[in-house]
Amino acid sequence: MHKSNGYIKASASLLALLFAAGLLVGGLLSFYITFQEMTNLSNEVASLKSQVSELRGTQNLTYQNIAIYQNASALADIYAGVRDSVVLVQGTTSDGEVQGSGFVYASSDRNVVITNYHVVHGTSGLSVTFSNGNGYSATVLGTDPYSDLAVLSVDAPASEFKPVEIVSSSTLRVGDPVIAIGNPYGLVGSLTTGVVSALGRTITEEEYAGGFAIANIIQTSAPINPGNSGGPLLNAVGKVVGITAAIVSESQGLGFAIPSNTILREISALITTGTYRDHSYLGVSGQDMNYNTAQEIGASVTYGWRIASVTGGGPSDGRLEVDDIIIAMNETLIRNNDDLASYLEEKTLPGQLLVLTVVRGSSTIDVNVILGRRPAPST
Repeated sequence: MHKSNGYIKASASLLALLFAAGLLVGGLLSFYITFQEMTNLSNEVASLKSQVSELRGTQNLTYQNIAIYQNASALADIYAGVRDSVVLVQGTTSDGEVQGSGFVYASSDRNVVITNYHVVHGTSGLSVTFSNGNGYSATVLGTDPYSDLAVLSVDAPASEFKPVEIVSSSTLRVGDPVIAIGNPYGLVGSLTTGVVSALGRTITEEEYAGGFAIANIIQTSAPINPGNSGGPLLNAVGKVVGITAAIVSESQGLGFAIPSNTILREISALITTGTYRDHSYLGVSGQDMNYNTAQEIGASVTYGWRIASVTGGGPSDGRLEVDDIIIAMNETLIRNNDDLASYLEEKTLPGQLLVLTVVRGSSTIDVNVILGRRPAPST
C-alpha cells in the first residue's frame, strides 16, 4: 500500500517535471521564433532606412543640379543673349517726340520689329536704334489697336537683326518669374524682374481701342514704365512670352503685357495685310456681377456678366436681353468681364457658334449666338 502511493507520487512528480520541461522548451522555441521575427523585422527596417537615405541623397543631388542649372541661366546670361534683340523706337507726333521699345523677330525669313501700337500711333519720322547705337529709318507694316500691336519694317542690313524666340504664353502660371527689357524714360537697355501676378486680365483703352477691351493681359510685378512699352517680357530661360504695355496710369507696382499667343496669332496677318480683323464681336455692353448687385436685383448668382445694352442689328440682337447674366460660354465658367473678353479673344473667331449659359430672371437657359467681327477701329 505504501509502495503504491510512492509510485503514484513519483509518477506525478515525473509528469510535473515533464510538463515544466515542455513549458520551458516551448518558451524557448517561442522566444527563438519571436527573436528571429524581430531580427528579420529589424533588418527590414534597417533596409528601409537605407533606401530612404538613398532617396534623400538623390533628392539633394537633384536640388543641387537644379541650383546649378539656375546659376548657369543667370539673369546676366539671359540679358547678354537678348539685349541685342531689343531696340529703341522713336518718332515725332504733333505733341513732340515719343519713344518706346521693340524687339526683333524673324517671320517667314523676314526680319521685323514688334512694338506697341500706341508707341507708333500718329508718328512721323519713325526710326529704330539697335543696342550698338546704329539707327535706321522704319515704316509701319501693320497695326492692331485692339491688341496694341504694331509691326515695323526697318531699313537696316541683315547683320543688325538678332531675332528672339517667341514661345506660347499658355504655359504661364501665376508666380512664374518674368523679365522685362526696354528703355524706360530713355534709359536704354534696362532690365527689371518680377513674377506673373495674374493672368487673363483686360485693359480698356479709350483713345486707341475705342473702349473695347484689350483682352487676356498678363499682369506682372516687374516694373514697367513709359519707354518700356513694346519691349519683350521674357520667361526664366529668356524666351518671349509677352510684350510690355505701359498704358495704364496710376498703376504703381503693376505691369501689364500682351501675351505672346496674341502676337503669334496675329503676326502673319499684320505683315501681309497690314491689319488683323478676326476679333470676335458679341455686340453687348455690361458690368461685372457681385454680391451687392445680386442683392439689389434679386439675382440667384453673385458672379457673371450682366448685360446693360444690346447693339441693334448686332450678333446678340433678339437673343440676349438687358439684365441677362452670362455665367458660361461653351460650358466654360464666366465670372466677370476678364473671363468673358479673354475667352472671346483666345477661344473664338468671327462666324463661330457660341453657346451662352444665361441667368434670365429665375431661369437658367442656353442662348446660341453666331459671333460677328468687331468693327474696324475708328483711329
